Amino acid sequence: MGSNTTSPSVIFLLTGVPGLEAFHTWISIPFCFLYATALSGNSLILFAIVTQPSLHEPMYYFLSMLSTTDLGLSISTLVTMLGIFWFNAREISFNACLSQMFFIKFFTVMESSVLLAMAFDRFVAISNPLRYAIILTDSRITQIGVAIVIRGTLMLTPMVALLKRLSYCHSHVLHHSYCYHPDVMKLSCTDTRINSAVGLTAMVSTVGVDSVLILLSYVLIIKTVLSIASSEERKKTFSTCISHIVAVAVFYIPLISLSFVHRFGKQAPDYVHTLIANTYLLIPPVMNPIIYSVKTKQIRRAVIKILHSKETEL
Repeated sequence: MGSNTTSPSVIFLLTGVPGLEAFHTWISIPFCFLYATALSGNSLILFAIVTQPSLHEPMYYFLSMLSTTDLGLSISTLVTMLGIFWFNAREISFNACLSQMFFIKFFTVMESSVLLAMAFDRFVAISNPLRYAIILTDSRITQIGVAIVIRGTLMLTPMVALLKRLSYCHSHVLHHSYCYHPDVMKLSCTDTRINSAVGLTAMVSTVGVDSVLILLSYVLIIKTVLSIASSEERKKTFSTCISHIVAVAVFYIPLISLSFVHRFGKQAPDYVHTLIANTYLLIPPVMNPIIYSVKTKQIRRAVIKILHSKETEL
């Protein structure tokens, strides 16, 4: 593998769980379960929001964006991960690798943008309830959705495109079960400082900025909630934010822990890194439908109604 290879002809090798190859079939069982939960849960919520007129409200439109993002995120890793666990299909071409990397990052950035839009939605609903319907019209929500997609594409295209200019002369073995940007960069024998800078800028200006703005929204929300006189009203108002707060935690905590493990967990066994990396992308898609079904009465009712009508059909 020592020879200098131009990008498009490179074939990378993905890695399952290092040191636990003999147990891949067993390891695939919990992952299959997680994928099945994520795909069915998010599809169900999307279906509920589309088919139930009572859910045609801004808050649920944003939730449908979140479910779409979660479906995208699950599907982005599903193909290679199960391929490795079941068929030991480790090879991935350079362009397929770039596409997978783009979609994983794209849906991650989209998830953080949607969570920010949802924070804005809660802020408007709580601080300006009378003008809520005027501020968040259907066309405004569509514009926000389009802006989220454009933002992700503009931010991430340079990051992925810049990998094409590198040449890969080291080993071609990647350390994850999917194409991960820092992973691919490490295999290059060209100077990757520009790539690192562009990658970091893209993540800081999306996920980083979003987290600060979400925090700011909550400072303003709490300020408004505290100005409400009756404690009963206060509780009721704040309870509409609970599922969103949990969704934000479910997205940011694994993301932050993964970067900490990458920076400081050098002495941890390889399989720890891999298992954390493999599950971190699955936590939000698996948890979000559960959080919203448990915490949001309208969603729970709609989901039960759909499942019930399917039972009666059967």
